[in-house]
Amino acid sequence: MFSPDLFAGQVALITGGGTGIGLGISTLLARLGAHVAIASRKPDHFGAAVEALTSQGLSASGHELDVRQPERVQAVVAEVTSARGRIDLLVNCAAGNFYAPSESLSPNAWRSVVEIDLYGTFWCSQAVHPVMKAQGGGVIVNISMTLHYRGWPMMAHATAAKAGIDALTRTLAVEWAPHIRVNAVAPGPIPTEGVRKAFKPPSEGATDLFGVERAMGDYAKKAIPLQRWGTPQDIANAVAFLASPGASWITGAILVVDGGEWLSRKQ
Repeated sequence: MFSPDLFAGQVALITGGGTGIGLGISTLLARLGAHVAIASRKPDHFGAAVEALTSQGLSASGHELDVRQPERVQAVVAEVTSARGRIDLLVNCAAGNFYAPSESLSPNAWRSVVEIDLYGTFWCSQAVHPVMKAQGGGVIVNISMTLHYRGWPMMAHATAAKAGIDALTRTLAVEWAPHIRVNAVAPGPIPTEGVRKAFKPPSEGATDLFGVERAMGDYAKKAIPLQRWGTPQDIANAVAFLASPGASWITGAILVVDGGEWLSRKQ
């Protein structure tokens, strides 16, 4: 689908790029020629990812970053720029969420998710702006979600933060249009360890992976029009497209990648 040298010579900074969807994005961009600077709060996350990529002959570096700390964000952007000379693409993938009843959601729980998802997206975008402007351009791709399009019980913190990311994407796209394209990808359900735990049937044991996979398969057939779960590769493909010259006249878009799930789901 993509030329192997599509991003040759380019530098991509990916927050949350060491696990899950973020790792899928890091892997595809590296395979398409980019140097991927993987930023994560946990060194073991970016360490394993960098080791896996470099062992394949791909270009990657790891950077410890808590996106809730604007000073640290500025330091990591300076670190990457100093080492590589530029930042062509920022993917804001760092996120935190969990199920919790809204009536008992603690201030710290609310603050943690909103600061990682929404504040972190803004701090990172703001930090790369002068770098991209000085070098003549760049691309930002934010990772949103689809749950806030219809409301989702026990996810008030995450849905509020992701709705803010959609609004931020559109605002920055207009404000920064002369120099930077800003878009977002809104993933639907992508299997992760957390999703598998959520789908564990009560009658099944914790180690009964067959029961988990069966329950997930049933959900996909009933609730997702394309009848399968998404993969990190699906989201990575969307990010690569939005970062490519093929999307040069697209900015302010929220690209939903969910197999049609949010359109068909009945509350």
